[in-house]
Amino acid sequence: MICIVDYGVGNLASIKNMFKKAGVTATISGNQKDIMDAHKILLPGMGHFDNCMKRFNDSGLRPLIEERVFKKGVPLLGICVGLQMFMETSEEGEEAGLGWIKGKVKKFDVSKMATPEKVPNMGWLDIETSKTSVVCEGLDKARFYFAHSYHVVPDNESESLLKANYGYSFCASIEKDNILGVQFHPEKSHRFGMKLLSNFATKFNETN
Repeated sequence: MICIVDYGVGNLASIKNMFKKAGVTATISGNQKDIMDAHKILLPGMGHFDNCMKRFNDSGLRPLIEERVFKKGVPLLGICVGLQMFMETSEEGEEAGLGWIKGKVKKFDVSKMATPEKVPNMGWLDIETSKTSVVCEGLDKARFYFAHSYHVVPDNESESLLKANYGYSFCASIEKDNILGVQFHPEKSHRFGMKLLSNFATKFNETN
């Protein structure tokens, strides 16, 4: 079972529905037993970074999820701000990130764009892979739906899985051991999003 963590943030029903379309069983829950029983965990996120961090910390679920992910090797997927929370800091707010991935979250810098783009970035972007991963199987020439003003900048470039271009190239996905995160919304990305969630459910980190 995949547990979509309910801490009061994110498109939970839409994510569950996309898993269902992919033939994958998922449950939405903030119950500790469900998280304990889950063989994979999904951390959603939407809105302001500080709000997401405060809600997650206040939920009381952080110690359990960290134990499951780092001590038990349970695979974890973060979506949108769920990915950004993995980092140490964010320019969007003052709350500390989870620090699971070394790096920071930065706002799109229009001054660095060859052709200035509107911020937030809202729409479809092509992605390109930075390294080989089972997550990317069947995703040749894939496009995903983005809705964000900030993007992650990992300290270790080898942890970047996918890149996209919005005025300049930015990291659109991170993969490190049993941790996976995507900046885009697979639940809004039609067949490409369904394939990515299916790959996460059936292939990602299955050795653990």
